[in-house]
Amino acid sequence: MNTLIVYATNYGCTEKCATILSEKLTGKVDLCNLKVVNAVDLSKYDKVIIGGSIYMGKIQKEVREFCSKNLNVLKDKKIGLFICCMRDGNIAETQLNKSFPQELLANAVAGEYFGGEFIFRKMNFLDKLIVKKVTKIDKDMSNILEENINRFAQLMNNV
Repeated sequence: MNTLIVYATNYGCTEKCATILSEKLTGKVDLCNLKVVNAVDLSKYDKVIIGGSIYMGKIQKEVREFCSKNLNVLKDKKIGLFICCMRDGNIAETQLNKSFPQELLANAVAGEYFGGEFIFRKMNFLDKLIVKKVTKIDKDMSNILEENINRFAQLMNNV
């Protein structure tokens, strides 16, 4: 089975998580950064995994546009959905559910949050300011949840 992981990333955490995930999946896996590639031939894939990071409570525009543009095709695929964010528990679950169309959420084989990172040297000035103000964090912090990635990969491998 062929699997496509499409994602958007601002500072690299989502790409890092997508790469970790790709190494845990069976079969042929292709990675596609939606900020670099605009058109994808979905007909080549049995499984499509879609991921992005949460900024100001929303997933990237590229991910939203990909989902809406390809909704009819995606409904016929085995779908996995993930987000990267620095929240967990109910807040992360709510963000996951707000990030993707209901039709995809209802048909998804797997849905998960993979944690996140604050790497200040990669951030622009405004994002640094917002992170410091909202979270009271002013040092690099990584909270990638490998156990969540493993659980997600296992679900996707079993379909």
